[in-house]
Amino acid sequence: MKLATWNINSLSVRLPQVLDWLAKQAQTAPVDVLALQEIKLSDDKFPAQAFEEAGYHAAWFGQKTYNGVALVSRTPPFDVVRNIPGFPDEQARVIAATYGAGDDAVRVIGAYFPNGQAPGSDKFAYKMRWLQALREWLASELGQHPRLALMGDFNITFDDADVWDPEGLRETIHCTNEERAHLQALIALGLHDAHRLFPHPPKTFSWWDYRMLGFQKNRGMRIDHILVTDALKARATGCEVDRAPRKNPQPSDHAPVVLTLA
Repeated sequence: MKLATWNINSLSVRLPQVLDWLAKQAQTAPVDVLALQEIKLSDDKFPAQAFEEAGYHAAWFGQKTYNGVALVSRTPPFDVVRNIPGFPDEQARVIAATYGAGDDAVRVIGAYFPNGQAPGSDKFAYKMRWLQALREWLASELGQHPRLALMGDFNITFDDADVWDPEGLRETIHCTNEERAHLQALIALGLHDAHRLFPHPPKTFSWWDYRMLGFQKNRGMRIDHILVTDALKARATGCEVDRAPRKNPQPSDHAPVVLTLA
């Protein structure tokens, strides 16, 4: 089984890249669930037929111009939830669904965490409230779903190893102690950073700025994560950042992260 997350930064622009990437993955082992963020289109514009023709189901939660999330899967989704229950939010940031049944069922939560703009800003305060609400809801989800994966663009780094310039970016957005404390609080619920279950070269990132040759100079951050429960950790056999799509013409500024499970 393969789970993947990818901030596509406009599905209307990069749908061919997503379909091409899924087809290439299928040459070795197909992706069972792909979480997409920043699809940036309204629900009525979602290309459900294109995914269906490629052999995939989809559940989506769109928003015109900004945000928007989706789950693309080989099997139908069940018990779909959009956004964080009990947390009023005009922004489309979360979609959850269950795949499979019985002892094989896996709960997948795809999320586009708020950026936060800058410490001290109104958007940063919203990010803190959103993270608190996510953790409270996630605690209840974990009580019901022992096989759960939370994945998406977290807009938070775990520590200095996730940042190309730790000193220069210290206490800036994505790298503040306050944000990282919230990320560790999610881990404390009983989750594991799937990427760090396996060895990787230093400076392995998932996002690079379009400006100033960020990708070419590997000036990036690891802000796209897959967190898994103990049950999925026991089945994990690999977790990689696929840099290849970042080399596409007109790429997303993010690369997919792929978790393989036995």
